[in-house]
Amino acid sequence: MNSLRQIIESSPSARHLSLAHAFESEAAQPLAPARWDWSSVRKLLVIRLRSIGDTVLTTPSLVALRRFLPHTSIDILLEDWVVPVLDGSPLVDRVISIPRHSNAARARIARELHRTGYDVVYNLHGGTTATFLARASGARQRVGYAHYQYARLHNHVAPSPQEIWSRPTLHSAEQQLALIGWTGVPVSDRPATKLAVTEKAARSVAARLAAQKIDREPVALIHPAAAFETKQWPSENFARVIDEVAARGLTPVVIVAPKEKQVLDSVVQQSSARVIGFTDLSLPEVTALAARAQLFVGNDSGIAHMAAAVNTPCVVVFGSSNVAHWRPWTTNKNEVVREEMKCQPCHGYFCAEFETPQCILRIPVERVVAAIDRLMRETVL
Repeated sequence: MNSLRQIIESSPSARHLSLAHAFESEAAQPLAPARWDWSSVRKLLVIRLRSIGDTVLTTPSLVALRRFLPHTSIDILLEDWVVPVLDGSPLVDRVISIPRHSNAARARIARELHRTGYDVVYNLHGGTTATFLARASGARQRVGYAHYQYARLHNHVAPSPQEIWSRPTLHSAEQQLALIGWTGVPVSDRPATKLAVTEKAARSVAARLAAQKIDREPVALIHPAAAFETKQWPSENFARVIDEVAARGLTPVVIVAPKEKQVLDSVVQQSSARVIGFTDLSLPEVTALAARAQLFVGNDSGIAHMAAAVNTPCVVVFGSSNVAHWRPWTTNKNEVVREEMKCQPCHGYFCAEFETPQCILRIPVERVVAAIDRLMRETVL
Protein backbone atom coordinates (compact mmCIF):
# COMPACT_ATOMS: atom_id res chain seq x y z
CA MET A 1 0.00 0.00 0.00
CA ASN A 2 1.34 3.46 -0.84
CA SER A 3 2.18 5.77 2.05
CA LEU A 4 -0.01 8.79 2.62
CA ARG A 5 2.90 11.03 1.67
CA GLN A 6 3.26 9.25 -1.71
CA ILE A 7 -0.44 9.54 -2.45
CA ILE A 8 -0.57 13.24 -1.61
CA GLU A 9 2.53 13.97 -3.67
CA SER A 10 1.25 11.97 -6.65
CA SER A 11 -2.23 13.46 -6.49
CA PRO A 12 -2.32 17.28 -6.58
CA SER A 13 -6.10 17.28 -6.20
CA ALA A 14 -5.68 15.83 -2.68
CA ARG A 15 -3.33 18.60 -1.52
CA HIS A 16 -6.11 20.61 0.13
CA LEU A 17 -5.25 18.40 3.11
CA SER A 18 -2.35 20.11 4.85
CA LEU A 19 0.73 17.93 5.20
CA ALA A 20 0.64 18.51 8.96
CA HIS A 21 -2.90 17.17 9.13
CA ALA A 22 -2.03 14.31 6.80
CA PHE A 23 0.88 13.10 8.89
CA GLU A 24 -1.12 13.47 12.11
CA SER A 25 -3.44 10.89 10.46
CA GLU A 26 -0.57 8.66 9.29
CA ALA A 27 -2.40 5.59 10.61
CA ALA A 28 -5.26 6.22 8.18
CA GLN A 29 -4.32 6.17 4.50
CA PRO A 30 -6.28 6.10 1.24
CA LEU A 31 -6.29 2.91 -0.78
CA ALA A 32 -5.61 4.74 -4.07
CA PRO A 33 -4.90 8.27 -5.31
CA ALA A 34 -7.76 10.77 -5.41
CA ARG A 35 -9.89 10.48 -8.58
CA TRP A 36 -11.07 14.11 -8.60
CA ASP A 37 -10.36 17.44 -6.97
CA TRP A 38 -11.68 16.92 -3.45
CA SER A 39 -11.33 20.61 -2.60
CA SER A 40 -14.29 21.34 -4.90
CA VAL A 41 -16.66 18.84 -3.26
CA ARG A 42 -19.44 20.56 -1.32
CA LYS A 43 -22.25 17.99 -1.31
CA LEU A 44 -21.90 14.23 -1.04
CA LEU A 45 -24.46 11.41 -0.93
CA VAL A 46 -24.11 7.83 0.30
CA ILE A 47 -26.76 5.32 -0.83
CA ARG A 48 -27.17 2.26 1.38
CA LEU A 49 -30.51 0.46 1.26
CA ARG A 50 -31.79 -2.62 3.14
CA SER A 51 -31.42 -3.60 6.80
CA ILE A 52 -30.49 -2.38 10.27
CA GLY A 53 -27.18 -4.24 10.21
CA ASP A 54 -26.31 -2.91 6.75
CA THR A 55 -26.95 0.62 7.99
CA VAL A 56 -24.82 0.20 11.10
CA LEU A 57 -21.98 -1.29 9.05
CA THR A 58 -22.02 1.77 6.81
CA THR A 59 -21.00 4.01 9.71
CA PRO A 60 -17.25 3.23 9.40
CA SER A 61 -17.43 4.69 5.89
CA LEU A 62 -19.30 7.71 7.26
CA VAL A 63 -16.62 8.14 9.95
CA ALA A 64 -13.93 8.12 7.26
CA LEU A 65 -15.81 10.62 5.08
CA ARG A 66 -16.65 12.98 7.94
CA ARG A 67 -13.09 13.26 9.24
CA PHE A 68 -11.74 13.70 5.69
CA LEU A 69 -14.42 16.24 4.72
CA PRO A 70 -15.38 18.07 7.92
CA HIS A 71 -16.95 20.99 6.02
CA THR A 72 -18.73 19.01 3.30
CA SER A 73 -22.45 18.31 3.48
CA ILE A 74 -22.81 14.52 3.78
CA ASP A 75 -26.24 12.93 3.25
CA ILE A 76 -27.28 9.29 3.31
CA LEU A 77 -30.24 7.59 1.63
CA LEU A 78 -31.85 4.78 3.66
CA GLU A 79 -35.04 2.76 3.59
CA ASP A 80 -37.66 4.45 5.75
CA TRP A 81 -37.92 1.76 8.43
CA VAL A 82 -34.20 1.95 9.31
CA VAL A 83 -33.83 5.74 9.21
CA PRO A 84 -34.10 6.07 13.04
CA VAL A 85 -30.90 4.03 13.43
CA LEU A 86 -28.94 7.18 12.58
CA ASP A 87 -30.97 9.57 14.76
CA GLY A 88 -28.64 12.16 16.26
CA SER A 89 -25.61 10.98 14.31
CA PRO A 90 -22.96 13.69 13.83
CA LEU A 91 -21.62 11.71 10.87
CA VAL A 92 -24.31 12.92 8.46
CA ASP A 93 -26.07 16.20 7.82
CA ARG A 94 -29.28 14.68 6.48
CA VAL A 95 -30.90 11.25 6.28
CA ILE A 96 -33.12 10.84 3.23
CA SER A 97 -35.91 8.29 3.61
CA ILE A 98 -37.21 6.08 0.80
CA PRO A 99 -40.27 3.80 1.15
CA ARG A 100 -39.59 0.16 0.39
CA HIS A 101 -42.35 -0.39 -2.18
CA SER A 102 -43.37 2.78 -3.98
CA ASN A 103 -42.40 3.62 -7.54
CA ALA A 104 -43.97 7.06 -7.19
CA ALA A 105 -41.82 7.77 -4.14
CA ARG A 106 -38.70 6.64 -5.95
CA ALA A 107 -39.42 9.00 -8.84
CA ARG A 108 -40.03 11.84 -6.40
CA ILE A 109 -36.79 11.14 -4.54
CA ALA A 110 -34.88 10.91 -7.82
CA ARG A 111 -36.06 14.42 -8.68
CA GLU A 112 -35.13 15.65 -5.20
CA LEU A 113 -31.63 14.20 -5.46
CA HIS A 114 -31.15 15.84 -8.85
CA ARG A 115 -32.25 19.22 -7.51
CA THR A 116 -29.85 18.96 -4.59
CA GLY A 117 -26.86 19.03 -6.92
CA TYR A 118 -24.52 16.46 -5.36
CA ASP A 119 -20.89 16.52 -6.38
CA VAL A 120 -20.23 12.90 -5.37
CA VAL A 121 -22.51 9.88 -4.92
CA TYR A 122 -21.33 6.55 -3.50
CA ASN A 123 -23.52 3.56 -4.28
CA LEU A 124 -22.81 1.19 -1.39
CA HIS A 125 -25.74 -1.07 -2.21
CA GLY A 126 -25.55 -1.95 -5.90
CA GLY A 127 -29.16 -2.99 -6.42
CA THR A 128 -31.34 -1.71 -9.23
CA THR A 129 -33.05 1.00 -7.17
CA ALA A 130 -29.82 2.28 -5.64
CA THR A 131 -28.09 2.40 -9.02
CA PHE A 132 -31.03 4.14 -10.68
CA LEU A 133 -31.04 6.80 -7.95
CA ALA A 134 -27.27 7.26 -8.17
CA ARG A 135 -27.59 7.93 -11.90
CA ALA A 136 -30.69 10.11 -11.50
CA SER A 137 -28.86 12.31 -9.01
CA GLY A 138 -26.84 13.79 -11.87
CA ALA A 139 -23.78 13.94 -9.62
CA ARG A 140 -20.52 14.70 -11.39
CA GLN A 141 -18.84 11.74 -9.68
CA ARG A 142 -20.88 8.55 -9.33
CA VAL A 143 -19.01 5.64 -7.77
CA GLY A 144 -19.90 1.95 -7.78
CA TYR A 145 -18.34 -1.47 -8.14
CA ALA A 146 -17.70 -3.18 -11.47
CA HIS A 147 -19.70 -6.22 -10.35
CA TYR A 148 -22.92 -4.21 -10.00
CA GLN A 149 -25.55 -5.23 -12.54
CA TYR A 150 -25.77 -1.74 -14.04
CA ALA A 151 -22.21 -0.65 -13.32
CA ARG A 152 -22.13 1.38 -16.56
CA LEU A 153 -24.43 3.96 -14.96
CA HIS A 154 -21.50 5.05 -12.77
CA ASN A 155 -18.64 7.07 -14.18
CA HIS A 156 -16.16 5.68 -11.63
CA VAL A 157 -16.21 1.89 -11.58
CA ALA A 158 -14.07 0.22 -8.94
CA PRO A 159 -12.54 -3.26 -9.07
CA SER A 160 -13.57 -5.79 -6.46
CA PRO A 161 -13.03 -4.84 -2.81
CA GLN A 162 -10.81 -7.91 -2.46
CA GLU A 163 -8.54 -6.50 -5.15
CA ILE A 164 -8.54 -3.06 -3.55
CA TRP A 165 -7.56 -4.42 -0.11
CA SER A 166 -5.38 -7.19 -1.62
CA ARG A 167 -7.04 -9.74 0.65
CA PRO A 168 -9.46 -12.56 -0.24
CA THR A 169 -11.65 -12.36 2.88
CA LEU A 170 -13.32 -9.13 3.95
CA HIS A 171 -15.86 -7.91 6.44
CA SER A 172 -18.96 -6.10 5.16
CA ALA A 173 -17.61 -2.86 6.66
CA GLU A 174 -14.34 -3.34 4.77
CA GLN A 175 -16.19 -3.92 1.50
CA GLN A 176 -17.87 -0.55 1.87
CA LEU A 177 -14.69 1.17 3.06
CA ALA A 178 -12.89 -0.14 -0.02
CA LEU A 179 -15.12 1.88 -2.36
CA ILE A 180 -14.52 5.03 -0.30
CA GLY A 181 -10.78 4.41 0.00
CA TRP A 182 -10.45 3.71 -3.74
CA THR A 183 -11.37 7.34 -4.41
CA GLY A 184 -8.65 8.76 -2.17
CA VAL A 185 -10.31 8.89 1.27
CA PRO A 186 -8.13 7.65 4.16
CA VAL A 187 -9.69 4.39 5.39
CA SER A 188 -6.79 2.03 6.07
CA ASP A 189 -7.35 2.15 9.85
CA ARG A 190 -10.77 0.52 9.30
CA PRO A 191 -12.87 2.61 11.72
CA ALA A 192 -15.28 0.86 14.06
CA THR A 193 -19.04 1.22 13.79
CA LYS A 194 -20.51 4.19 15.62
CA LEU A 195 -24.04 5.17 16.67
CA ALA A 196 -25.22 8.17 18.67
CA VAL A 197 -27.47 8.12 21.73
CA THR A 198 -30.07 10.87 21.61
CA GLU A 199 -31.11 12.68 24.78
CA LYS A 200 -34.75 11.83 24.14
CA ALA A 201 -34.04 8.12 23.85
CA ALA A 202 -31.75 8.12 26.86
CA ARG A 203 -34.43 9.80 29.00
CA SER A 204 -37.07 7.34 27.80
CA VAL A 205 -34.91 4.32 28.59
CA ALA A 206 -33.98 5.73 31.99
CA ALA A 207 -37.67 6.17 32.78
CA ARG A 208 -38.48 2.63 31.67
CA LEU A 209 -35.72 1.15 33.84
CA ALA A 210 -36.76 3.32 36.80
CA ALA A 211 -40.33 2.07 36.45
CA GLN A 212 -38.94 -1.45 36.85
CA LYS A 213 -36.78 -0.29 39.79
CA ILE A 214 -33.56 -1.29 38.04
CA ASP A 215 -32.29 2.14 37.08
CA ARG A 216 -29.22 1.76 39.33
CA GLU A 217 -28.48 -1.88 38.56
CA PRO A 218 -25.99 -3.27 36.03
CA VAL A 219 -27.86 -4.61 33.03
CA ALA A 220 -27.34 -7.38 30.48
CA LEU A 221 -29.20 -6.76 27.23
CA ILE A 222 -30.51 -9.99 25.73
CA HIS A 223 -31.85 -10.28 22.17
CA PRO A 224 -33.15 -13.84 21.62
CA ALA A 225 -34.93 -13.29 18.28
CA ALA A 226 -33.68 -13.57 14.69
CA ALA A 227 -34.90 -13.05 11.16
CA PHE A 228 -34.42 -16.68 10.09
CA GLU A 229 -34.59 -20.10 11.70
CA THR A 230 -30.94 -20.66 10.78
CA LYS A 231 -29.99 -17.78 13.08
CA GLN A 232 -32.40 -18.56 15.92
CA TRP A 233 -30.76 -20.13 18.96
CA PRO A 234 -33.46 -21.90 21.01
CA SER A 235 -35.42 -19.89 23.59
CA GLU A 236 -34.70 -22.46 26.28
CA ASN A 237 -31.00 -21.86 25.77
CA PHE A 238 -31.44 -18.13 26.18
CA ALA A 239 -33.46 -18.82 29.35
CA ARG A 240 -30.53 -20.74 30.80
CA VAL A 241 -28.12 -17.98 29.80
CA ILE A 242 -30.38 -15.44 31.50
CA ASP A 243 -30.25 -17.47 34.72
CA GLU A 244 -26.45 -17.54 34.52
CA VAL A 245 -26.24 -13.81 33.81
CA ALA A 246 -28.51 -13.03 36.75
CA ALA A 247 -26.37 -15.25 39.00
CA ARG A 248 -23.39 -13.07 38.03
CA GLY A 249 -25.06 -9.90 39.27
CA LEU A 250 -26.49 -8.52 36.02
CA THR A 251 -30.19 -7.78 35.55
CA PRO A 252 -31.39 -9.41 32.31
CA VAL A 253 -33.36 -7.10 30.01
CA VAL A 254 -34.82 -8.88 26.98
CA ILE A 255 -35.90 -7.01 23.87
CA VAL A 256 -37.84 -8.25 20.85
CA ALA A 257 -40.04 -6.70 18.18
CA PRO A 258 -43.83 -6.71 18.73
CA LYS A 259 -44.29 -9.58 16.26
CA GLU A 260 -41.69 -11.61 18.21
CA LYS A 261 -43.50 -11.47 21.56
CA GLN A 262 -43.86 -15.25 21.64
CA VAL A 263 -40.06 -15.50 21.83
CA LEU A 264 -40.03 -13.23 24.86
CA ASP A 265 -42.87 -15.16 26.49
CA SER A 266 -41.04 -18.43 25.95
CA VAL A 267 -37.84 -17.11 27.48
CA VAL A 268 -39.65 -15.68 30.51
CA GLN A 269 -41.56 -18.92 31.12
CA GLN A 270 -38.40 -21.03 31.04
CA SER A 271 -36.18 -18.77 33.14
CA SER A 272 -36.03 -18.86 36.94
CA ALA A 273 -34.65 -15.31 37.11
CA ARG A 274 -36.58 -12.08 37.02
CA VAL A 275 -36.71 -10.95 33.40
CA ILE A 276 -37.48 -7.41 32.29
CA GLY A 277 -38.94 -7.53 28.79
CA PHE A 278 -39.68 -4.88 26.19
CA THR A 279 -41.47 -5.39 22.88
CA ASP A 280 -42.04 -1.77 21.89
CA LEU A 281 -38.68 0.00 21.92
CA SER A 282 -37.93 2.37 19.07
CA LEU A 283 -34.60 1.95 17.32
CA PRO A 284 -33.12 5.02 19.09
CA GLU A 285 -34.28 3.51 22.40
CA VAL A 286 -32.57 0.23 21.51
CA THR A 287 -29.36 2.19 20.93
CA ALA A 288 -29.74 3.98 24.27
CA LEU A 289 -30.47 0.75 26.16
CA ALA A 290 -27.51 -1.00 24.52
CA ALA A 291 -25.25 1.89 25.55
CA ARG A 292 -26.61 1.64 29.11
CA ALA A 293 -25.99 -2.14 29.28
CA GLN A 294 -22.80 -3.69 30.60
CA LEU A 295 -23.16 -6.73 28.34
CA PHE A 296 -25.02 -7.81 25.20
CA VAL A 297 -25.92 -11.42 24.43
CA GLY A 298 -27.92 -12.30 21.34
CA ASN A 299 -28.27 -13.90 17.95
CA ASP A 300 -26.48 -12.61 14.87
CA SER A 301 -28.74 -9.66 13.98
CA GLY A 302 -28.93 -5.94 13.37
CA ILE A 303 -29.47 -5.44 17.11
CA ALA A 304 -26.12 -7.08 17.79
CA HIS A 305 -24.46 -4.61 15.43
CA MET A 306 -26.22 -1.74 17.21
CA ALA A 307 -24.85 -2.92 20.56
CA ALA A 308 -21.34 -3.18 19.11
CA ALA A 309 -21.67 0.33 17.66
CA VAL A 310 -22.12 1.85 21.13
CA ASN A 311 -19.10 -0.07 22.42
CA THR A 312 -20.98 -2.57 24.57
CA PRO A 313 -19.14 -5.88 25.17
CA CYS A 314 -20.92 -8.46 22.99
CA VAL A 315 -21.42 -12.21 22.86
CA VAL A 316 -23.08 -13.11 19.55
CA VAL A 317 -24.39 -16.58 18.68
CA PHE A 318 -23.85 -17.40 15.00
CA GLY A 319 -25.59 -20.03 12.88
CA SER A 320 -25.64 -19.93 9.10
CA SER A 321 -23.97 -16.56 8.57
CA ASN A 322 -20.43 -15.88 7.40
CA VAL A 323 -18.64 -14.89 10.60
CA ALA A 324 -15.75 -13.22 8.78
CA HIS A 325 -18.25 -11.02 6.94
CA TRP A 326 -20.79 -10.27 9.70
CA ARG A 327 -19.01 -10.43 13.07
CA PRO A 328 -19.29 -7.37 15.37
CA TRP A 329 -17.18 -4.54 13.94
CA THR A 330 -15.97 -2.99 17.17
CA THR A 331 -12.78 -2.24 19.06
CA ASN A 332 -14.33 -3.38 22.35
CA LYS A 333 -14.31 -6.88 23.77
CA ASN A 334 -16.55 -9.29 21.89
CA GLU A 335 -16.90 -12.99 21.23
CA VAL A 336 -18.61 -14.99 18.52
CA VAL A 337 -19.88 -18.45 19.48
CA ARG A 338 -20.55 -20.89 16.65
CA GLU A 339 -20.54 -24.58 15.74
CA GLU A 340 -18.06 -25.43 12.99
CA MET A 341 -19.83 -27.23 10.13
CA LYS A 342 -18.81 -27.96 6.55
CA CYS A 343 -21.99 -26.42 5.14
CA GLN A 344 -21.28 -23.01 6.68
CA PRO A 345 -21.73 -20.31 5.65
CA CYS A 346 -24.89 -20.55 3.59
CA HIS A 347 -27.65 -18.27 2.29
CA GLY A 348 -29.50 -18.75 5.58
CA TYR A 349 -33.06 -18.56 4.31
CA PHE A 350 -33.52 -22.24 5.15
CA CYS A 351 -31.37 -25.25 5.95
CA ALA A 352 -30.56 -27.28 2.84
CA GLU A 353 -28.61 -30.00 4.66
CA PHE A 354 -30.75 -31.06 7.62
CA GLU A 355 -34.38 -31.10 8.67
CA THR A 356 -33.52 -28.43 11.23
CA PRO A 357 -30.55 -26.01 11.15
CA GLN A 358 -27.94 -27.87 13.13
CA CYS A 359 -25.38 -25.07 12.84
CA ILE A 360 -27.32 -23.01 15.39
CA LEU A 361 -29.04 -25.82 17.33
CA ARG A 362 -25.83 -27.68 18.23
CA ILE A 363 -24.26 -24.73 20.05
CA PRO A 364 -24.26 -25.64 23.77
CA VAL A 365 -25.23 -23.19 26.49
CA GLU A 366 -21.96 -23.86 28.28
CA ARG A 367 -19.91 -22.34 25.45
CA VAL A 368 -21.98 -19.16 25.47
CA VAL A 369 -21.70 -18.88 29.26
CA ALA A 370 -17.94 -19.41 29.02
CA ALA A 371 -17.73 -16.54 26.50
CA ILE A 372 -19.75 -14.33 28.86
CA ASP A 373 -17.39 -15.16 31.73
CA ARG A 374 -14.34 -14.31 29.65
CA LEU A 375 -15.80 -10.94 28.73
CA MET A 376 -16.80 -10.19 32.30
CA ARG A 377 -13.30 -11.00 33.53
CA GLU A 378 -11.79 -8.68 30.93
CA THR A 379 -14.31 -5.85 31.33
CA VAL A 380 -14.90 -3.53 34.24
CA LEU A 381 -18.68 -3.80 34.72
